[in-house]
Amino acid sequence: KWERSKYVGVSLVGKTLAIMGFGKVGTEVARRAKGLGMNVISHDPYAPADRARALGVELVSFDQAISTADFISLHMPLTPATKKVFNDETFSKMKKGVRLINVARGGVIDEDALVRALDSGVVAQAALDVFCEEPPSKESRLIQHENVTVTPHLGASTKEAQEGVAIEIAEAVAGALRGELSATAVNAPMVAPEVLSELAPYIVLAEKLGRLAVQLASGGKGVQSIKVVYRSARDRDDLDTRLLRAMITKGIIEPISDSYVNLVNADFIAKQKGLRISEERTVVESSPEYPVDSIQVQISNVESSFAGAVSDAGAISIEGKVKYGVPHLTCVGSFGVDVSLEGNLILCRQVDQPGMIGQVGNILGEQNVNVSFMSVGRTVVRKQAIMAIGVDEEPDKKTLEKIGGVSAIEEFVFLKL
Repeated sequence: KWERSKYVGVSLVGKTLAIMGFGKVGTEVARRAKGLGMNVISHDPYAPADRARALGVELVSFDQAISTADFISLHMPLTPATKKVFNDETFSKMKKGVRLINVARGGVIDEDALVRALDSGVVAQAALDVFCEEPPSKESRLIQHENVTVTPHLGASTKEAQEGVAIEIAEAVAGALRGELSATAVNAPMVAPEVLSELAPYIVLAEKLGRLAVQLASGGKGVQSIKVVYRSARDRDDLDTRLLRAMITKGIIEPISDSYVNLVNADFIAKQKGLRISEERTVVESSPEYPVDSIQVQISNVESSFAGAVSDAGAISIEGKVKYGVPHLTCVGSFGVDVSLEGNLILCRQVDQPGMIGQVGNILGEQNVNVSFMSVGRTVVRKQAIMAIGVDEEPDKKTLEKIGGVSAIEEFVFLKL
């Protein structure tokens, strides 16, 4: 039918586009959107601020991005943190009449919630190339919705893109044969087996510290400057930290990216993400039998989701050790703690007073959340303290709200390990 009035569009000029994920594709979308006269903002915790500024793009928080945008374009990986991140709660924060484009991964959107948002008019239109189930069911309310445009996961389905992939593979193989650094090597053993065996528990510790540190960072600036301090009784030449640094990089990057990080490509991916990782070694008086006494990870120039993790120097700082073969968190900011890095972790900063352990323990017990470890660290008696609680299960939102509602608790954060 010739229904011109049914297809009245909106102008892009002067509209705000939120790009969720400022990697290669997100960057190219920004270039084109600026050329169309759009105001472009982006959320990506690892995007280099200088690259965004060069394109005239402002990096903002997740909530600010979705609440101010007229158009939202998704270019983020599917990770535990981004799975169904666009849900009923998220859609409720958006401007009425927003338009949504998903060319990332289907799982980042709760499809039932999107249908409800389309029916209510919160989302005026959606354009989708990816779905939770591919191909989607023919009975799917989403693909049948009159305000939804769909394509069958076309991705890079152009003649030019397919040719480009073939050339890229050929160049990667040629580069590897010349001994150049490869970003996609599957297996390249560079650490002696005896060293690998000795470092095994510290490898786990390094990855978990990286994973914790990145969850303590928040804001739109992006993580860029990371410092790792190794305390060891061994000589500098008797400690190979390449694998530890790679695992810290893995812990920092993998929760927010679909990149697979290993010893071979860690430095390459860190550079690609704009991360500057420096290392420092401090000699301590401990047994040289053990390769590392402790590992400290510091993230500078970012806001923290947990102020208690910020050291006197202004950086997010956490430290850990291996005890009896098990990785332990031993310091958060200026507070000493001792908790096994197993399961998940709750950190609470509170007024140092009697009864706090009991109150929080009762809340978790009432919701059948099992506590594996609990440790309290403080700097001055009856002032402030940090309580670190290891839990086997992930508490629901209501349970966490109850913990936050305890009058003496000033802040808390739930961290996945």
